[in-house]
Amino acid sequence: MRTTARIAPAAQRIAPRLAPIRRAVRADPRWPQIVAALQDLRDARRHAVRIVDADCACGTLLIEVARHARAMGFTAIEGRGIDGSPAMIGRARAAAARLHDPAIGLSFDMTDMRGALLQEAEAPADLLLWHGGRDADATGMAAVLAAAATRLIADGNSAA
Repeated sequence: MRTTARIAPAAQRIAPRLAPIRRAVRADPRWPQIVAALQDLRDARRHAVRIVDADCACGTLLIEVARHARAMGFTAIEGRGIDGSPAMIGRARAAAARLHDPAIGLSFDMTDMRGALLQEAEAPADLLLWHGGRDADATGMAAVLAAAATRLIADGNSAA
């Protein structure tokens, strides 16, 4: 008896398979905006994306965004997480080390937020994720945030 392999139509073979997203990330109020921003970049035929996560904590959101971008077809994803806690940065670096995709490059820095974002303004990122735990206008961060990326995605707690 001869068996034949079923071949999927071309559109089904090349469609990206989106990785499952952690529940905590799906619950983040910024997630729909992040997905929409990535889709806008893909619709503009972009293959590379640069993302900065200010107040990244243990890096979960940035890692999931990078994985999602890869599943959407981006071939070069650069991400930078910034936080002031050495413990959180250590956890983020450990989590990123488990990510084995040469298209994704992530770095996590324990540094002063304002100084790091001023550095980012020299070559703005495509997306800046801002938790907004602090009021951007009250802390004087609104202008710094706006200059650090072409698109700022903040949660509802921020005036940025």
